[in-house]
Amino acid sequence: MITPRLASVIERRLLVNYRVDPQVAARQLPAALRPQLVRGWAVAGICLIRLGDTRPRLAPGGLGLRSENAAHRFAVEWDGPSGPETGVYIPRRDSGSAINVLAGGRIFPGDHDRADFDVQETPDELSIAFASRDGRTTVAVEAAVAERFGGSKLFDGLDEVSAFFRKGSKGFSATRAGRRLDGMELRTDAWQIEPATLRSVRSSFFEDPERFPPGSATLDCAVLMRDVPVTWHPLPAMATAA
Repeated sequence: MITPRLASVIERRLLVNYRVDPQVAARQLPAALRPQLVRGWAVAGICLIRLGDTRPRLAPGGLGLRSENAAHRFAVEWDGPSGPETGVYIPRRDSGSAINVLAGGRIFPGDHDRADFDVQETPDELSIAFASRDGRTTVAVEAAVAERFGGSKLFDGLDEVSAFFRKGSKGFSATRAGRRLDGMELRTDAWQIEPATLRSVRSSFFEDPERFPPGSATLDCAVLMRDVPVTWHPLPAMATAA
């Protein structure tokens, strides 16, 4: 696989977070990974991200790709050469960009499935929905920018949730072959998040009773990133067995 370093701008990244029964989360992870626990809960969620000006890192800005994307995620730990490491496991990625679907797993890490997105945004409110073309995944989220962070049983405040997700910048994605996990790390010197309030969330992934028995996955909180320049650095693939 060709693995160039990429640059882009996170025009909008809404992280919808669930607290999950650790045993339920563990059953959905490859053997090399384990849930990262916060106050006794596993953490999972949906990343709804619009990327702008995505291009090879050394290419001039202004000519890159713009795309709507989604990733279902679990916060995880694994044993690295120097001890435990943290990041996210991504069992599924969806994109509104045919280029991302074709290039994912070939030119840059992470297989993507094609989806159709319906997005309505103002500076203060967001409505984001998508349906995958294979019929397996649907999401619909209504959210608004909030004045303060609150109501979470996972995190005490905005600083805590910000530090948690910043430390989880390494993502490992499932591949169709199933023998490895593709890795990518997000890096930025302009990290910033703001609180958001969830008004409604529908997710075929988290509402699937075979995957999440009733009561095992509960909406917890949401945070928002906007207009953050980032670079994406490929990581060595991880074997799916320990």
